[in-house]
Amino acid sequence: MTTANRDPLDVLVVGAGPTGLTLAAQLRAFGATCRIVDRQPDRVHESRALAVQPRTLEVLRGLGVTEELVARGNDALWVQLHAGGRTARVRLFGLGLADTAYPFLLFVSQAETEQVLLDHLTARGVRVERRVELVAFTADADAVTCTLRHGGGRTEQVHARYLVGCDGAHSTVRRGAGIPFAGGAYPQTFALADLEVDDGLDAGSAYAWLGQVGLLFFFPLGRPASWRLLGMHPTLRGRGEPGRPSLEELQALSDALTGGGLRLHDPVWLTYFRLQHRQAARYQAGRVFLAGDAAHVHSPAGAQGMNTGIQDAWNLGWKLALVTRGVAEEALLDSYDAERRPVGRFVVRFTDRAFSIATSTSPILRAIRTHVVPRVLPLAPRFDRALADGFRTISQLEISYRHSPAVQEGRPAPRRGPRAGDRLPDAPVARDGRSCWLGEALAAPRFHLLLCGPPSNWDPSQLTALRSRYAGTLAVYQLTREAAPGALYDVDGQALARLGVTDTAHYLIRPDGHVSYRSGGTDLDGLQRHLDRWLPSRSSRR
Repeated sequence: MTTANRDPLDVLVVGAGPTGLTLAAQLRAFGATCRIVDRQPDRVHESRALAVQPRTLEVLRGLGVTEELVARGNDALWVQLHAGGRTARVRLFGLGLADTAYPFLLFVSQAETEQVLLDHLTARGVRVERRVELVAFTADADAVTCTLRHGGGRTEQVHARYLVGCDGAHSTVRRGAGIPFAGGAYPQTFALADLEVDDGLDAGSAYAWLGQVGLLFFFPLGRPASWRLLGMHPTLRGRGEPGRPSLEELQALSDALTGGGLRLHDPVWLTYFRLQHRQAARYQAGRVFLAGDAAHVHSPAGAQGMNTGIQDAWNLGWKLALVTRGVAEEALLDSYDAERRPVGRFVVRFTDRAFSIATSTSPILRAIRTHVVPRVLPLAPRFDRALADGFRTISQLEISYRHSPAVQEGRPAPRRGPRAGDRLPDAPVARDGRSCWLGEALAAPRFHLLLCGPPSNWDPSQLTALRSRYAGTLAVYQLTREAAPGALYDVDGQALARLGVTDTAHYLIRPDGHVSYRSGGTDLDGLQRHLDRWLPSRSSRR
C-alpha cells in the first residue's frame, strides 16, 4: 500500500546521526517544516565519535544544548604519550583559544550527543521516524518526490522542496543524485571498544602508546563505559571485513604496547573496523544536498569527523529555512557547496597526512614516531605560536568562508579584526548588568548587526527602518566601551579589540556565527545593499 503527501514539506532529512539531528533542530528553530527519517530501529548506544571541538560547542550553543553536553562529558586537559620507553605529558588546547568560551576538547560519547539532540527535538515537537528508509527519489524544478518504505512494508510518497542526505558513507541520497565519491581505503585494521580499565589511568587525561607496529589510545568517557580504546591491530590487514574482536585479543594488543600494565574488563561494545578517505565531488545537485559522512569520510585523526558534519548542518540549515520561508534568495543555497566543500577537502587531506605519518611502516617514520617525538614533545611549550596555530586548526575555530559569494567586505574595510567570512571571535560582555559571552548574546536564530562605538554616532531613524524591514530576521545591538541601557558592554575591552575596532565600525553576523558583511564608520548604505541582495523580502510566506 502506498500513501502520498500532497502538501510539499520544506525539507526531508535522511539520517538521524548527529549531523541530521543538528540540521533538523536548526530547521525547526528557523521555522521551516521538516521530517527526519532513519532506517535504523534506534539511535546508537556506543561511543563511536567521542570528541567535540570548541567550535562545535559554540554552534550548538545556538540550540541551548552545549551546557548539557559539557555536563555529560569530560574536558580532559592532558594527554600522556608513551613511546620508546619515554613518557611525555602534553596539555591539550593550552594555547590560542582565548577567544572562545570553550577552550577545551570535550570527550563525550556519540550516544550522549545524540540523546541530547533528540531530547531537544522532542521538546519542540519533532520526532525521528525510525525504521523508515528512503528507497528512491526524483527531483524537478519545484520539489523532490521521495519514496519511503516503512518498517511494516508500507510505502509513502513525500513531496519535499529540498532533500538532504545525512545518511552516512553509503548514502542512498548521494548515489541517487549521481554524485561521485572519490577516494580510497586504508589497509590497516583498527579495534574500537568502550570498556573499563584497572590500574594506571587517570580520568583527567587521555593516553597514547606509539609502538613500532601498532598504536593504542585510551580516552576518558564516563558513559557508557569509563574508557574508549582505539588501537591499530599489528597483523590484520586486507580487504575482507574483519570479525568482532574478543576481550582477550584486545588485552593482548594492550599488553604488547603498554607492557602489560593495564587490565581490561567489562566491555560494553567492541568492534574491528577499517577506514576510508573520500569526498563527494559536490555537495549539491539541484534540490538535493549532502552533509556529514555522506559528503566526506576520513580517518579519526584530529577528531574532525562528527564535528565537520555538525558544522555542515549548521551552515546549511538556516539557509534552507530562510529560502523556504521566502525570506532569502534561493541563490544563497549555492554558498553551501562553495563554503563547506573546501573545508571538507582540507579535513580529508589533513587527516590523511596525519594518519599516514602515524601508521607508516617506513623505518624512518617509525623511528621518528617512537624515538624522536617523545624527546621533542617536552620542548613544545617553547614554541607557543606554533602550538597555538595547531590548536586553533584542530579546534576548527579558524574555519573561514572568505571566498564565499555570500559574504562581502564593505568600504572602508577595517584594517584589523575578522574579515567577511571569518568566524566572529568571542569575548566577555555584559548587558543590563548580566554577564555573558558575545556569542551567547548573539545565539538567537537570526542575523545580528553589531554597531561598534558610541551609540550617539548612529542615526536612530535608519536603525528603526532596519529593525522594521527585517523584523524577526535581524537583531541590532550596540557594542560599547561604556555601560549603556540595552547595549552590549565590552567589560574588559577584548570584544572590540578582537574586532579590530578603535573608533566605529559595524559587523553583520550570520546565524552560523560568521561575518556576512563588515565596514568601518557609521554609513549603513553598503550594509543595506548587502541585505537587499540576500534578504530582499521583509516577510516570510507564512
